[in-house]
Order: sequence, then C-alpha cells, then structure tokens
Amino acid sequence: MSDPAVDEPAESDSAASESAKGDLAESAPTPNAKQRQLIENTAGIYVVDAGAGTGKTFAVTRRYAAIVDQPDVEPADVLLVTFTRSAATEMKERIVDHSTYSLRELADASIQTFHSHCLDLLEEHGYRAPTHLGIDDRITGATRVVEDELVEAELFREFLDGFQDDHPEYAEFFRALSDRSDLLDVVTEFASKGVFPTADGWYRDGESFVDGDFETFQDLFDEVNEPRNGGSKQSVLRSKLNGYGKRRTYLPDAPDKGVLRGDGTKQAPEETARRAFDEDREDLKAFVHDVYHEYLAFALSRSYLTFGFLQLFAFVLLCENESLRDRVSFEYVMVDEFQDTSEIQFKLALLLAGTDNLCAVGDWKQSIYSFQYADVENIRSFEDRIDRFASDLNDDQERVAFPVDDVETIELEENYRSTQSILDFSEETLVTPASNNEDVDEDVLDDVVSLSSNASFDNTTIEGIHHPDQHEAVLTKIQSIVGNDDYAVEDEDGDPRPPQFGDVAVLTRTRDFGRELLSVADDYDFPMAYDGGVELFRTDQAKLLLAWLRILESDADRGWAVVMEEAGYTLDEIDHVLENRNYPSNMVTFRERLDAMEAVGAVARRVFDRYGFTGEYADVILHTVQSLHDTSTLTRGDLVRIVERGIENGSTHDVVTSAGVDSVTVQTIHSAKGLEYPIVVLANMNAGKFPPNVGGSSVVQYEEPVGLRQRKIYADVEEHAHPHVYDNWTHDVLRHCLQDDNDEERRLLYVAVTRAENHVVFAGGEDPNTFYEELPFEGTRLDPAVEPVDRRETVQTQLPFSVVTPEGPTGHTPHTLMDDAVFEDADVELETTESMAFRGRDFGSRVHDFAEAYALGEDVSPTTDGHDDQRHVKAFIDGLSGDLHVEERAVLPLEIDGEQVTVSGIVDLVHETADRIEIIDYKTDQSRRAESEYRKQLSVYYHVVSECFPEKVVTARLFYTATNERRTIEPVSLAELEDVVRASS
Repeated sequence: MSDPAVDEPAESDSAASESAKGDLAESAPTPNAKQRQLIENTAGIYVVDAGAGTGKTFAVTRRYAAIVDQPDVEPADVLLVTFTRSAATEMKERIVDHSTYSLRELADASIQTFHSHCLDLLEEHGYRAPTHLGIDDRITGATRVVEDELVEAELFREFLDGFQDDHPEYAEFFRALSDRSDLLDVVTEFASKGVFPTADGWYRDGESFVDGDFETFQDLFDEVNEPRNGGSKQSVLRSKLNGYGKRRTYLPDAPDKGVLRGDGTKQAPEETARRAFDEDREDLKAFVHDVYHEYLAFALSRSYLTFGFLQLFAFVLLCENESLRDRVSFEYVMVDEFQDTSEIQFKLALLLAGTDNLCAVGDWKQSIYSFQYADVENIRSFEDRIDRFASDLNDDQERVAFPVDDVETIELEENYRSTQSILDFSEETLVTPASNNEDVDEDVLDDVVSLSSNASFDNTTIEGIHHPDQHEAVLTKIQSIVGNDDYAVEDEDGDPRPPQFGDVAVLTRTRDFGRELLSVADDYDFPMAYDGGVELFRTDQAKLLLAWLRILESDADRGWAVVMEEAGYTLDEIDHVLENRNYPSNMVTFRERLDAMEAVGAVARRVFDRYGFTGEYADVILHTVQSLHDTSTLTRGDLVRIVERGIENGSTHDVVTSAGVDSVTVQTIHSAKGLEYPIVVLANMNAGKFPPNVGGSSVVQYEEPVGLRQRKIYADVEEHAHPHVYDNWTHDVLRHCLQDDNDEERRLLYVAVTRAENHVVFAGGEDPNTFYEELPFEGTRLDPAVEPVDRRETVQTQLPFSVVTPEGPTGHTPHTLMDDAVFEDADVELETTESMAFRGRDFGSRVHDFAEAYALGEDVSPTTDGHDDQRHVKAFIDGLSGDLHVEERAVLPLEIDGEQVTVSGIVDLVHETADRIEIIDYKTDQSRRAESEYRKQLSVYYHVVSECFPEKVVTARLFYTATNERRTIEPVSLAELEDVVRASS
C-alpha cells in the first residue's frame, strides 16, 4: 500500500496549529495550575475543556513528555491523535523540547491522525479485513489512499455508471435523483457513523441507524407540537403544516392537510408522528445498501481506499480480531481536538485503549466541522457517549475491558491570546439569534467555562461598519487602522505599538467574498493575500488548460477564443479568425504537439510550461490531474468535463501561499481555526451570507433521528398519462419536526471573534445580517475612500531564504531558463522506457514527496517500485547533521536592461550547520545529461542563499537519487544569469 499524506479533507490544515504565544512556548514556559493538573494526572479518564487560546497544545505535549519519561513507558505505549498531519508534526517538535527523546526517535511514534493510524493498521494487519463484510477481495501493498474529493467523486461517478447498468431494478431510484452525488454523501456519512453493509445486511447494529429512532423523534415532535402562549396559540408544527402541499405534487395516497394538522385543535394529532415516521423504506434501504456494498468492492478492485473506508476497515478489523486488538492497543490514549471527532473515531479510540488512561481534549464551542461529520456531542455529552459506545461495543463480547463510569473534567481557564473585552464579548456570540424569528436557548451559557485574559493591556475596540460598496469599505477601514494608535496592538515585549497591514486578517463565512475582495484590492495595489482553500478550477491556470483541452476535443471555438484573448487579440480579430479558421501558426504548431501526447498529465504540463505557470496553483492542478489519471481511465474529454464541473461547483483545494510579512491575510473562518491575529475584520456580515442561504436538500439523505429518507419518488401512476417524479409527503412533515441547526453558525462566529488578540471589526453591506444587528457593538456607515498603496513601502513574501524585493513586471522560474530540448523525450515516450535517462515527472514527484516527508520527520518508509531512489534518499538524509529546511522558496531580483525581473523557485532541501549552508536539489535522472541546465537552477538558489547568509560558506549540489551520487555545482555569476534571463525573455 502506498503511504500518502493522510490527513483530514479540505479547509482544516490550520485547525490545530496554535501559535507559540497562544501555547505559552515563549511567554509562559511554566504551566498554570489547571495545565499542571492535566500534565501530572495521567492515569484515568479525563475530558479537558480547552477554550480558545488556553495553551492546549502546550499542555498536551508536556503531558505526553511526562508520560514517556516514566521509567516503564516508551513512545510505543502512547497514542496521541491529532486533527491534522501538520499538527502531528508540531506536536513531535514540541515534545522533543520537553522530553528525553529526539525528533528522530519520535519519527515512528504514534502521534498522528486517525486516518494515518488506520492506514498503518491496515498495511500491517488488514489483508483479510474486507472478508468480514462479505467482500471477496484483499487490502494489499498496492492499495493506495485517494485523498482528493474531486478524484473520489470521479471514481464514484465511474462506479455508478456500471452499477446503474447492472441493476435495472433500481431504475426508478435513479430517475428520481437530480444529483447522483447524493449517494456518495450518504455512503460517506454512514462510514463516519460506523454504519457498514455486509453481503446480506448491515454490520452489527447498523440497520438501527438506517431506520432511525422513533422515540427520539417523538420527543422532537412533541416539542415542536406544543401549543404556544399557554395553549392559546397553535403549535409551531401545526402552523408550518398549513403550507403542506403548496408547490408540491404528491402521490394520490398522500394524506390530506386537514388529517395531518387536525381540526379544531391547537396541535397536530399524535398519530401524525407515527404516520410520517413509519414510511415503507425497504426498497430504499436495499438500494442504498447495494450501492454502498458494491462501491466498497469496486474501490478494492481498483486498489484504493478513501479516508472513510480506512476507518471503516480498521474498525471492523479491531472488532473482529480480539488477539490483534490486544496486540495493537495502547496503555495511554490522548485525542486532541476531540470536538472534531466523528462517532466512529470515538469508538476507535475506545478499541485502541488497552487501559482506562484515556484523555479527550477539545472545546465544544469550536466545533465547526459537521460537514466533515464531526459530532459536537462527542465532547458535550462525553460521559453519556463513552458509556453508550462502550456498551454497544461490548454487546456480544468484551471489547472495552475497563470501566468508563469514572470521568474527571479539567477546565483550562487562562487565555493567552485575547483581551478580556474580547473574551467577554465572545460569549455573546453563542446566544445571538441567526434570524429574526429565532429563539435561542440562553441556558447554553451554563456550559461555558468563562476565560480569564493574560493580556498585557486592554484597549480593545469592537465595532461595526457597513456600506453597499462593502469591499471598498473594508479596505478603507483597514487603511484607517494601520498606523493608528487607537488600534494599538501588543509588541514582542508586551507594549502597545501602532498596527501594520500584517496585523490584520479579514475572515469570511464563504470564499466568494474573499475572492472578490482580493480583486478589488489589486486595483489599489493593496497588500493582501488569500490563505486556505482555493476554488482551483476557477483560476487562470485551470481556465487556459480547459481552453487547450477544448481545442483538442470537439469544442474548439470556445477554446480558441480564450487562448487568443490571452494572447492579446481583440474581439473583432478573434471573430475573424474563428470565422475563417485561420488560426495563428504558432498556436497550430503547439496544438499539434499537444495532440501527439497521450498522457493528460503531459498535456497539462506542456500548457503550463508555455505560459510560465509555476508555483502552488499550477502544482496542485498538475497533482490533481495526475491523481485522476493514475486512478481512473481518464481521457482528455473526461478531463474537460471534470474541469467544467470544478468551475461550476467551485471545488476547493488547499493551496499554501504566503501573505507576506506586511500584508493583510484573507481567510475563511474554517481555515483560520487555531490561528490568531491582532486585529480581525469579520467581513460579509450580510443576510443570506452568514448563515448562508442553502439550496434544496438531497433527494436521498440520512438525518438523525429519522434515518434514511427520500425526498423525491419516481412512480408510474394510472391517473397520469406519463410517469412522474413526485414529492414525498413524509419528508415534508418530518423536516418541520427537525430543528434548524444554527448553533454551529454561532460557534463559527465564536471562532472568528476569538481569533482576535486586540480588536474586532464587523463589516456588512447594504443588508447586514441578524448577527450584525443583534450583537452588542455600535455599527456605523462608512463611506469608502480607498487610497492606492505604494507597494515599495510594504515588504512582500519573505520566507527563510527569500530575498525581499518589490514585485517586478516580469517573473521567471529556474525552469523557464532551461533549454527544453534536453528534456524533450521525457514527456511521453521516455515514461515508458526504463533504460532511458528520464523516468517521468510522476516518478520524480513520488521521490520528492517522500524526501520532503522524511526530512520533516513524518512516519514514512521507502517504497521501491523496482527502484532504490527512496532508499537512497533516506540514507542520505540520515547522514545529515544540523538543521534541515524543506521546500523553501527562493526569490532572486535582477535588473535586465533597466527592467526589474524576479526569478523564483523552490529549494528541495537546505542543510544548515554552524558554518555552512548546503543547497540540495534531488534529481531522479539516470544520467547527468541535463546537468548544464540544472546549473542555472542551482545558481539562482546559490545567489539567494549567499545573500541571506553572507557569514557562511554556501555550496550547491545535485543529489542523483538513482545512483546515490552527490555532485557539487559551480554556480554561474549574476552577470551570466542576467544574460540567460535576457535570452529567455
């Protein structure tokens, strides 16, 4: 099985990464009383309420260090589960500072995500795991993990095409579906709850989840059906049922509105609950069961697993194999960010715990990932759930061998991030209505552990601004803040200082506002950058790739129009060319070169090379395209449709970018979780945006406690001349009994506010939302007056090995300076000929990914694929002492004929010792034929690093991974580089 970068999906990479200040690494190295309680008490079951900025990571890593430094305990006895892979890396680094173990010794420690640990279990023990579900297939070393949701969606689409052909008995269900991805959503949610299909039914008590829980539903029904105003006013449910049937087409046997509402009463009849709940769903259950079970078999036949399936098979394996469960259990289990766990993850923690030394750390107020199937009740109702889940697991044999009735709670109360004014205000967000007609239960504040600030001073401003031109208003407000002593922030010594652009973060509920804000900021040369999930297929890179793919396929005119517009042709010129089919000769030549390529990855790479597209966006697009190619029978026409769907749906991918040392950061609230900023501007506080308006619900869906349901039904009824898709009346009744969950929207608001250290600004447009109107701050109209920014006065994108320079009008990468002729035969044909010098970029990417992960201390092992490259890389890195800096960006400014030019690239590895800096670039070539071209690349890096470290000796080397050979490269001078750039322009 391959060893991918197993991690949570989209938008959560920053979720557990608190800053050094917030976690006390520098400002408070001595634990406070509550932290000491957590660190020193390691035996027993603990649930830790770790509020925002209370030093959670600091305390957890100290606790881990205290455990492993006990005489009879080793890292192999402890499981520390983190929310993200980056959080696991951070945890290891901090543990090293406080224990007797080195980072290398902790490389194999079980400090990882649930998904990563499940992968380890399956790689070593999971060969026969599918047989427990009646699937005659195996998990092998060739099984890989599909990480990208877009890749999985395409694979599921391919599976469903075959399933639909093979199962004509389910034709009516497919006719009712407006979006077949509904089925994948149901499968994924079932997997997160531990609901699995077997060949002839459901695993363990899975069918009870599918059916739903009538008693729980009855309680909800009774609550919404209670007459109001002391019995003088009809119930909410009866009022809502007054709209029953409007704009709906039900089957003829649907009950009348009067029957469901009741006559002459203030509430709906009791039998309405049972009548709606007891819908005949046997055919629906069989349909979803077969889709689910056969999709599992399809995935295994294609040698891949999804994140959900990793947990699924690990859970089944641990349930069914008692001896294995004993062998792989841990003496100590700690789970970080417990509020973001799913039901199956809670149960996995119990199965992996060999003793009652179990610790769950989290903050229910920051549970915001229900779309990833996180269940806030795991931490809010921890004691009830641990008792229920242990009983469920032990119903037929003892799987949880320790008592779970003695749970101790620890509350971390001291906040090291925000002022007391912000902390007090943040509690208001948890009881603020999200709509004008919503009644919020203020008893929720009884569960809030109030936090005490450790801030040096409190000059907090909490205010609101609004204007119809809200983008310009936000920029105007930021300009009024920067340099303004009224908005002073804390410096490194705890003293007030005027704020800079880099102190400000603009947080939004959804991405669209951030994208629009960046566009407006560009008009003013405003220092601002986006950080987080990006709608990748709406970028210029993806649109030009789509254009060339259309040229190669049947939709050529649309493609030519985009390509020629990019080349500077006017609309009239484009119309003339399209009418006469007299395309530019250089473009025709390029099209012919693309058409000769069979691999879609090669097509994408050549398009990006033509336009000089490099950097994070291009890399992620290429990785996604290659992943699709590796896991499916993708054609160029398929890729056209994928990109089109990505544009239409706004599919997001994490792209790591830098906002610069003095630039405003723009993020979604989800991606900002775990981070902190001196000043937070919470923008787009508008009706329909926060909470966002949502479209119609899925046709097939699962929802607690009513179970699996169908919103639309296809039927052929005699009364109608044609078959028809009908509305399902039971769905319309049930949905009125289920509460709108705006609690998570309030928690999201809480997360946004608690990112701020000193000041919070709410910004709305023409129609501010209810949050804006109801929160206790003063909102004022701000007329925009944005002043253009002189970018020379702001410092951009400074990373450890970057030369700071204003952005020039022309940009190059080391690769654009190379002569492509030396690589020509590497595009297609050399990928299939092992004896030749180049083995393709896909192979090179795998080697580079391994090298990066291993240098960072991640739990990866070399795979061979018939080659020794990864083994050579491991041995090479093991032999290095000093500090290793991985994937560092280098920017070299040059002046070419009076024009400012930058050459920027990524250094694979920088090896730093006391007196030397060694630049390492990995090459998977099997010959040194391209070394003269690589010299240009290494020369760029050499001059950047030499300028950053003038006191150290700098060398540049190529490491040929195939031959295990290190070659020192003599760099060319800056003057020679300028000549190379001039020739390439």
